[in-house]
Amino acid sequence: MANIDIHAHVFPRVARAEAEAADPRAPWLADHGDGTGHIMQGNERFRPVEAQLWDARQRLSWMDEAALDIQFVCATPVMFGYTWPVARAAPWAARMNDRMLEYCAADPRRLKALAQVPLQDVDAACREVTQAKAAGHIGVQIGNHVGPASLDDPGLLDFLRHCAMERMPVLVHPWDMMGDGRMKKWMLPWLVAMPAETQLSILSLVLSGAFERLPRELALVFAHGGGSFAWLLGRVDNAWRHRDIVREDCPQLPSSYCDRFHVDSAIFSPGALRLLVDTMGPSRVMLGTDAPFPLGEQEPGALVSTVYAAEPATREAILHGNARRVFGLD
Repeated sequence: MANIDIHAHVFPRVARAEAEAADPRAPWLADHGDGTGHIMQGNERFRPVEAQLWDARQRLSWMDEAALDIQFVCATPVMFGYTWPVARAAPWAARMNDRMLEYCAADPRRLKALAQVPLQDVDAACREVTQAKAAGHIGVQIGNHVGPASLDDPGLLDFLRHCAMERMPVLVHPWDMMGDGRMKKWMLPWLVAMPAETQLSILSLVLSGAFERLPRELALVFAHGGGSFAWLLGRVDNAWRHRDIVREDCPQLPSSYCDRFHVDSAIFSPGALRLLVDTMGPSRVMLGTDAPFPLGEQEPGALVSTVYAAEPATREAILHGNARRVFGLD
């Protein structure tokens, strides 16, 4: 069976006037007409991009070359709008979700949409999840925090419970990364802060005891291999054993909660992939490319296929079996 990529991004062809009508901070697309463009914020260039980000036909052609049968697509995080008034963010999320479905309509069998929500308002976010599921989205993507509120925030836990009730898997993607003047260049926010953000989100759920209060029906997936989590889990377990302040709200050894969430495989190193699968278990890792960005996997599935060439059950679980089960594709 062919590969399923659970982590890829889209930015719809949003004109400047449409963006400005939604919110002065809304991003828009400058299409250069030669297969390249820029995501813009006002007059400022945010990121150079290529056409498969907004052109589904080009995406499908690339998927053919990459031997990807199915790809889940979600918003580029700059689209979230979490800092806007909810009166602007809610209709923006709904409009972008419609655009996502329009993108996937190029081949609904192969392109599957994950919705975005106005996460700064839990009620509005829950309504959008329900509407998005009814419209055809198979899950929802959220940022890993809203301002200072991490995933253990009571309101965000209510949102996650709603997703569990709706049977909508949640992909957690880092955004608005921590940093100060030391992260001044070389993409350090993406290389240092982004993995740290994801580890922070996982540990916020574990050490706060939030997983004790969340239903097991919640399908929670963390991007980028769970960030720094697997590599520093031994340090966390050691702290739990020896410091009561770490155990204060967490009744079980932190590593025992690895059965409460999933991660993608976008980590790019054979040794790191083996550690990740050993830590999480082969049923908890799914192929993710972060396409079509340069920091994403350039040969989808090649790392998994190489590392687990002699372990077909693990290889097939990561490449497609786990995604089919978690996202209900069967």
